[in-house]
Amino acid sequence: LTSPLPSSHSYRGLTLVLTFLSYTSYHLSRKPISIVKSQLHPNCSALGPNPRNDSNSSTWCSWAPFDGDNYKELFGALDNAFLVAYAIGMFISGIFGERLPLRYYLSGGMVLSGLFTALFGLGYFWDIHVLWYFIVVQVCNGLVQTTGWPAVVACVGNWFGKGKRGLIMGIWNSHTSVGNILGSLIAGAWVSSAWGLSFVVPGIIITTVGVICFFFLVEYPEDVDCSPPLHHVITTSEKDPEAVTSNEGPLSLSGQSSADHSNSPKEPAEEPEAISFLGALRIPGVVEFSLCLLFAKLVSYTFLYWLPLYIVNVAHFGAKEAGDLSTLFDVGGILGGIFAGLVSDYTGGRATTCCVMLVVAAPMLFLYNHVGQNGIGTSIAMLIICGALVNGPYALITTAVSADLGTHESLKGNAKALSTVTAIIDGTGSVGAALGPLLAGLISPTGWNNVFYMLIAADVLACLLLARVVVKEARGWCGYMARQRGY
Repeated sequence: LTSPLPSSHSYRGLTLVLTFLSYTSYHLSRKPISIVKSQLHPNCSALGPNPRNDSNSSTWCSWAPFDGDNYKELFGALDNAFLVAYAIGMFISGIFGERLPLRYYLSGGMVLSGLFTALFGLGYFWDIHVLWYFIVVQVCNGLVQTTGWPAVVACVGNWFGKGKRGLIMGIWNSHTSVGNILGSLIAGAWVSSAWGLSFVVPGIIITTVGVICFFFLVEYPEDVDCSPPLHHVITTSEKDPEAVTSNEGPLSLSGQSSADHSNSPKEPAEEPEAISFLGALRIPGVVEFSLCLLFAKLVSYTFLYWLPLYIVNVAHFGAKEAGDLSTLFDVGGILGGIFAGLVSDYTGGRATTCCVMLVVAAPMLFLYNHVGQNGIGTSIAMLIICGALVNGPYALITTAVSADLGTHESLKGNAKALSTVTAIIDGTGSVGAALGPLLAGLISPTGWNNVFYMLIAADVLACLLLARVVVKEARGWCGYMARQRGY
């Protein structure tokens, strides 16, 4: 009865760990499609003579319906089916996330995500060769995966204030890159032998983590009571009766008599109403950061879905080697997210930090396309640098900026807006995530140079859309400097 209770710091740590594992498993389950693409349409001539005389000699080892000359367009359709469904579902997901228990919402979404991820891989074992099956599974998976991001950001935002939010969420947001790395390694382990397992195993992993979150995730600090039990306080205070007595008898912790406390019902605190979609859009900065994320996420997701195939085509690596090498882009993403969060905390300029990294990213993308394959050492260095510069702003906007805007002073303490604001920002970004791989599939037949020109243009547009917020931050710094000098 007198043992020490868990402190709020313990629950904070538990929330960080569980939400980190949750979104790691989300990205782990999204990554296999980019690894398996090169196995669905490999270079059959490199495998030797055709053992089956009744099929095309150049595509005998490909998986129908991806064995035609339009395989890149079909891959783009697969990516687009998932990402368009994800973008549409994200705008709706935040509204549900504000009105449903986050723990149930997140856990249910993870179990369904595991189911649809596994169903894609089961197409290998069931010998399915019709395009509509894979398209339908991708659409369903895209819809249920929208449960993840608003829920985990809302949970973390409920537990952490704005003081070191950029650094904490920069480190925490490495779950995206960790998930991509693990997804690449897990998918690569079976891509050449039985590519169906590249989806089934991640599906089992995300389902397992979802069950764990259902039993252990704590949504709000108010859901736990770290204070000592009432009977323990009274027993301790019996040593000093005057401390807990008055003319009306012993007092409880609330200042009422024990009789009154036991008889009077506890009045529930008034719940704030969830913010509307239009109300969230009126929060200063939501529109600018949402549109910026659209183009930043376009670049990031084009790399996510097409980088292994680009390495196979340009550097002529095998499917597994290309998948392993592509993980370096996510290693850079981890470093970029932490760096962006640390700098933005120190300077107080979220938009300025994003803008500077986007400006530097544009020439680095150009250099990677032209000199990034001139040796394995150059390729590794360029991939890490590009990953840091591309994913740093993306990570900062989707985490610290979303949490800042979701708890903006104009909301007057209404925390119900956090999930909706997060869904709007990430939903708008997901439109870019859907456009990027689609455009890459349409442009890549004309040459990979044109794909990189498209990515550079998107990077520049993302920077320009933050111009107004950057100017506002610069004026704030100038005013601060003037006050420091006594003006």
